Parts: sequence; C-alpha cells; structure tokens
Amino acid sequence: MKLFKRLLLIVVLFSITISYSQNSIRTSIVDTTSNWVGKNTIGLDLSEISFLNWSAGGNSSISGLIKGNFHRNYRTQNVKWSNELIVRYGVNKQDGVELRKTDDAFNLNSTFGYRKDSLSNWYHSAKFNFNSQFTNGYAYPNIDKPISKPFAPAYVFLGVGAEYSNKERKLNIYISPLTMKTTLVLDTYLANQGAFGVTKAVYDSDGTLISKGKRSKSEFGLLLTASNKKEVIKNITMDNKLSLYSDYINKFGNVDVDWQLQFDLVVNQYVKANIGTHLLYDDDIKTKKIIDGQQITLGPKVQLKQMLGIGFVYNFI
Repeated sequence: MKLFKRLLLIVVLFSITISYSQNSIRTSIVDTTSNWVGKNTIGLDLSEISFLNWSAGGNSSISGLIKGNFHRNYRTQNVKWSNELIVRYGVNKQDGVELRKTDDAFNLNSTFGYRKDSLSNWYHSAKFNFNSQFTNGYAYPNIDKPISKPFAPAYVFLGVGAEYSNKERKLNIYISPLTMKTTLVLDTYLANQGAFGVTKAVYDSDGTLISKGKRSKSEFGLLLTASNKKEVIKNITMDNKLSLYSDYINKFGNVDVDWQLQFDLVVNQYVKANIGTHLLYDDDIKTKKIIDGQQITLGPKVQLKQMLGIGFVYNFI
C-alpha cells in the first residue's frame, strides 16, 4: 500500500522532530516575566488492517488523522485573553474505493474578558469564533457534486456578554444575549441552491436565472457556551464542550446545538488513545441522500460523529 508507506514515513519524520524539539526546549530559557502563555499540541492517529487469503473476507483499509491545537493566552490580575486554533484533517482508503475524507475542521476561538474584582470569577467578555473546513465535502459515493467547500460554509460568531471562569475547576461558562452569527457560502453553486440557510437563487419558468443566491446570512440571537476539562480517573481526561444558539428574529427557541465530548487516555508522554462524540443540529443544514442515482435534499437532522483513535501526541511551547 503506497498510502501506508507514506504515512509510515510521516511517523518516522514526526518522531525525529519530537526528539530534536525536545532537546531544544530543554536547553531553552522560559520567560517567566511575560503575561503570555502558549501551548501547542500536534497529533497523528493511524489505523490499518490488511487481509491476505482471509477466509472470512474483508477489505483492507488504512486511515490517518492529523490534528493540532494551539493556545495563546494573556492574563493579568483583572484581564484575560484566550486564543485557540484547532485544525483536523483525516482520510480513509479502502481497497476498491476512492480516498475519502473522514474529518475536516478549521476553528479559531478568541475571548477577551475584564473583571473589576480580582476575587471574582465573573468577567465582562467579548467572544469571536470562526469555523470552516479545508477541502470539499461529498455525500459519498457521489463525488461529482460537492455538498460543502472551504468557506462554504463558514460560520462567524461575534458577541458580548458575561463569562464565568474557574481556573481551579477548569470550568468556563459564557452567556451572551447579544451575538451576531454570520453564515458564509462563498460558492456560487451552493449559494444558488440555498445551502446552509442562505437565500437561494430565483429562476423563471424556463429555468433562466433571475437573481443569484445570497452568499451570506446574518442572524442576531442568544449564545450560551460551556466547557469543562478534568481528570475523571488517573490518566483519563474528559473534555466536554457545549454551544447553544437561538436567533431572536427567525424561530426564536429553535436552538442550534454543537456538543463535543472526548476522553483522552494517556499511555505515555507521546502516545494517547482517545474516544469521543460530536453532535450537531442546525435547522439550516439540510441532509443529502442518493436515491435512484439522484442526489436529493432532505430536511435537517441530528448529525452524530463518533471517533476512536490511538496515535502520537506531542506538546511543546
């Protein structure tokens, strides 16, 4: 398998980079006077199964997932500014099946907070969030018509509110009654379809285009986010994140849900196992299904993804 050999080469280079970087960090001097704190995590998950004359049958396959999590946080007695970049990209290859994407995410989060009393855990806060993807998405096995693309969609949240931040319990709760949500669909084909809730194109009875679909949609509503990260059992860490949003003008009470739950199991400093789920519900996202060879658009449904991986993880400053 050529793909397996390439991933194996990546693992070797990854290991060499870890050894070199570790030696560099040990000899460096950390600036303890700065109010900035940085942490970077990169990881590579691999899984492979191969069959030869296997009587029970089966398809050989190989999967790989590259992920990164980068933090830059600023903190003084009464001010904190948290910045996080999350990137993930995964693929799977089976015998007789084209290379398929299994994960694709580009998330940027930034929260600025100020408190008058240094003893309080409550901050006056402003939050910015951006979510999109790197490559086209498809309703497999149909790979002729993409159902999503980079910046189609992209979601931007910008708002102000109050944040409860308990550093000892690693608990954050953010409440914003004033949040602007912008959905971007910067692709003409998808915008004309009205994908992801934007206004679709208008055609006359002959199918002639009268007006193009909108490339963006703005909403104004209530945002609630909560996150908690703690060690539930020795060497097992739970990371729980929840986001709820409801638009004031369009169907207030109809809630968009984004819930991620992950458990990290530490094997050693560089090897970890992880298991998690990601649940999404957005009334503007319609499901796609292939019926009699035709791609049909259905109504919104709960989206659920389950992940299980074992791989290499490296933390550095």
